[in-house]
Amino acid sequence: MSGYELFFEIFTPMEFYVRVTVSYWKLIVTVKHPVMNGQEQLVKAVLKNPDEIRRSRSDCDVYLFYKLDKRKRLICAIARQLNGNGFLITTYPTDAIKEGEQIWPR
Repeated sequence: MSGYELFFEIFTPMEFYVRVTVSYWKLIVTVKHPVMNGQEQLVKAVLKNPDEIRRSRSDCDVYLFYKLDKRKRLICAIARQLNGNGFLITTYPTDAIKEGEQIWPR
């Protein structure tokens, strides 16, 4: 399996796809946020059916998708959308929603 091979692609309520490659997912779960190892189904659910989406305060092309998991902890998936294409930046559990304009649900 090539590192640049598509790991998953999810259509979001913002009407763009978020993609992540095998190699980038490995970076997320081994370096950035190892706690997310094995949680790809949860991340897909966050992107596909979030409880809330906010726009980043520092970059208008970056969206923060939030969803409560079964343990009542928020999972955040951060994605950038440019020219109709989206990619996963990172994902992690959190206790709070970051500031920024809530754009979904409207």
